[in-house]
Amino acid sequence: MSLVLSFFMTLWVTWLNLGYSDMFFDHWFQAFQYAWPAAAVISFLCGPHIQSLTERIYTKFQ
Repeated sequence: MSLVLSFFMTLWVTWLNLGYSDMFFDHWFQAFQYAWPAAAVISFLCGPHIQSLTERIYTKFQ
């Protein structure tokens, strides 16, 4: 999940900030290299807490 989210978010934000140019993919790939490890760590640390919160919300409103 962190791979896919990082891939598309960095692609989108790079596009918004720079538009398309000859260096677009270089800038995007550099942003992706920084974002994916950070997203993976955040997913592993926050994932269980978010899942339990989602379960509590789901069971409360079911």
